[in-house]
Amino acid sequence: MTENDFIPKQYSEEIKHGEVSWSAPSNIALIKYWGKLENQIPANPSLSFTLNNCKTITKLTFSKLEKPTSEFQVDVFFENEKNESFRPKILQFFKRIEKYLPFLRDYKFSIETANTFPHSSGIASSASGMAALSLCLMEVEKMLNPEMTLKHFHQKASFLARLGSGSACRSIKGEIVVWGKHEQIRESSDLYGTAYSSQVHENFKNFQDTILLIDKGEKQVSSSVGHNLMNNHPFAQQRFAQAHENLRKLKVVLENGDLKSFINIVESEALTLHAMMMTSNPYFLLMKPNTLEVINKVFEFRKSRGLHLCFTLDAGANVHLLYPENEKQQIEEFIEAELVAYCQNRHYIRDGIGSGAKKL
Repeated sequence: MTENDFIPKQYSEEIKHGEVSWSAPSNIALIKYWGKLENQIPANPSLSFTLNNCKTITKLTFSKLEKPTSEFQVDVFFENEKNESFRPKILQFFKRIEKYLPFLRDYKFSIETANTFPHSSGIASSASGMAALSLCLMEVEKMLNPEMTLKHFHQKASFLARLGSGSACRSIKGEIVVWGKHEQIRESSDLYGTAYSSQVHENFKNFQDTILLIDKGEKQVSSSVGHNLMNNHPFAQQRFAQAHENLRKLKVVLENGDLKSFINIVESEALTLHAMMMTSNPYFLLMKPNTLEVINKVFEFRKSRGLHLCFTLDAGANVHLLYPENEKQQIEEFIEAELVAYCQNRHYIRDGIGSGAKKL
């Protein structure tokens, strides 16, 4: 499969106007993608849990213009208000994907979008947002080409989402998604995310994710800037090799159900991500004091109770707490009693593994 396989031939149908809606979830990477090559190709493979409750809901309304225009005709609304600040990113996205969706200049589009979680707070809102928009655009293309297969629909939606936000390609499918070529995962690709098809132990079915909102403000550094810092990073090549090795180890763990090894790999990946930011130039410290307080509390709880609670982090201060469903009651009592106090305004989100995007 190459990028050229996503360039469509002549469409068989003509559509004057319409409206489509999709919801797409966020995802939380266990093996972190950090660093990218040209055209949003990942420098290392990643693996993520697809979430269920944290999602973006997008409605795309479109009407055909009398003739194609030199500029894209797009209005963007976020949570029921016109949002000019999002528009440049959407226009940049349209420029990147026009080669693969040649109908984009033929229509006027209205994009109405909303999140079920705080925007720009380290819960991958760009991932769910670009995934939902890509699925809506693919729905339009499917109207123009009704012969499109479901497999092609999902692969191309993931491919397009990647061009908007790299991790967005992992928000199309569920429950576990791999993005980036890995020698031991046959279906893996740099071009799009694929549902993890290897055996998964019962221990990891219905895994829970409670997200502690330590800091709901804008991130200190954008993901794009952070990824670019890997270009000249002194430890970049070692990090990329580590990600390949950790994915190999995690594949074994997902099959045998070893929760202690799972914790070791996932927490190490989270701390390595932040170590890369702290040792780049310029350098950034993305954790807050309460992030560290929570991590130390998790260490203490695990040692004293013997339960399988672990943390992971994205490129921000918020903490994702991961744990098996059969330990849910005891762990959530601990979270409420000991950890919620460290959240901004005591706000947190209970979530878990989900099945992927849905047409509305």
